Amino acid sequence: MQKAQCDNTSANKAPRVDPQVWADEDEIVEAAINYAWRRIMQAPDPVAGARPAADLALAAGTAITPWGIGGAAALKLFDQVLAPATRAQNGPTNLAYIPAAPTRASLAFDAVTGAANIFGGTWESGAGAIHAENEALAWLGQLLGWPSTAAGCFVSGGTMGNLSALITARAAAAASRPRPSDGWKIVCADSAHSSIRSAAQAMDIAVVTVPVDQRGHLTGAAVNAVLDSTTGVFAVVATAGTTNAGLIDDLDDIAEACERHQVWLHVDGAYGGAGLAAPSVRHRYSGIERADSFIVDPHKWLFAPYDCCALLYRDPAAARAAHSQSARYLDAIDREVHNPADLALHLSRRARGLPFWFSLAVHGTERYSRAVEQTLTTSRLVADAIRASDWLRLMIEPELSVVLFERPGWSPRDYASWSARAAETGAMLCVPTQWNGATVLRLAFVNPDTRADDVIDTLRTLR
Repeated sequence: MQKAQCDNTSANKAPRVDPQVWADEDEIVEAAINYAWRRIMQAPDPVAGARPAADLALAAGTAITPWGIGGAAALKLFDQVLAPATRAQNGPTNLAYIPAAPTRASLAFDAVTGAANIFGGTWESGAGAIHAENEALAWLGQLLGWPSTAAGCFVSGGTMGNLSALITARAAAAASRPRPSDGWKIVCADSAHSSIRSAAQAMDIAVVTVPVDQRGHLTGAAVNAVLDSTTGVFAVVATAGTTNAGLIDDLDDIAEACERHQVWLHVDGAYGGAGLAAPSVRHRYSGIERADSFIVDPHKWLFAPYDCCALLYRDPAAARAAHSQSARYLDAIDREVHNPADLALHLSRRARGLPFWFSLAVHGTERYSRAVEQTLTTSRLVADAIRASDWLRLMIEPELSVVLFERPGWSPRDYASWSARAAETGAMLCVPTQWNGATVLRLAFVNPDTRADDVIDTLRTLR
């Protein structure tokens, strides 16, 4: 049988009818796999970044046509137009927001995970993959100091993890007491991640915001005062590594307040939870073993590719009660086994925890601890250099790997101009932020390949 040929010259000419619907894809599959290998092995482009929408649309043209543009043209379009218009998240000088630094092993296995096309929602469909994901989750549970009966699943990111945990907390509260006349509420610091407010809006619940203390921490005393005076609170959200400053709330005292009032404690460790693997800062997380739920994003500081958030429950029974979906076509699912679909607000899911598991299996947990410690060491060296300089000022003592500092005398426009120049030259991605009402600069270290000397050299241009 003669196979239909892709026509790369005319998007409007229909191919010959062929029983093989997709024609021969062997060549483009090989090209795509080879391209993936090259991308994984090559160094990131430090000056890659977004283009204006109109400019990008003109450069990209129209790729989706009735008969396709062909594999070679589509891959060329991605390589030469689309990929260069994306930020290099794993660049060692990308210190803006919370970047990402996946291992090459995890990137390679992300391709394997996609090729395996696993439905990871139920044990029946994805037992092998879910077993592996559970092994990675168990390591995180050990870092938390939780019992071996703790369980969880991987979701897309911190927003979905926080939302799923809070849905579980509300369901647990609703099972033990009636809905308050003035509605359900959660308590969090004003420094909590924006996803907490988004979750509250989606759930139609109120947020009681508590000011942090002079150190930037949510304290147990502040939480206790709110719980004493506020009805309808079903959960307190504490943060283990705030996004803006890398600060860890007073978890032990907050847990004490929650236990006293029988309120669920959820810990958002999306960025900072990775520090649990570092002996030098593990003491800062005291009390986290008393939390009811926890999230950490391996795609942030645990060297996994996007998108990957680990959501864990100390006792998963409440999550199963809150999230298990019921329908005639789901009646055959075995509810006695581990079904990730029963533990979060999702049903269909890819086995997104597999690249993280594979990298852990390849490198070992000790190397992971060393990698986290390396980034902490780099952040401390940079903080020391800022502290010793006569033209920069450290805003707070770093607790994890975020460094906030200022150039005294500079205006917001000065910071923005310097940041733009550093990005255009590829020297560094470092964007301004706000701290106590002032514009400052912020560095977030999550990449063990980042070198302190390179960062310090760039900071000299602020002089």
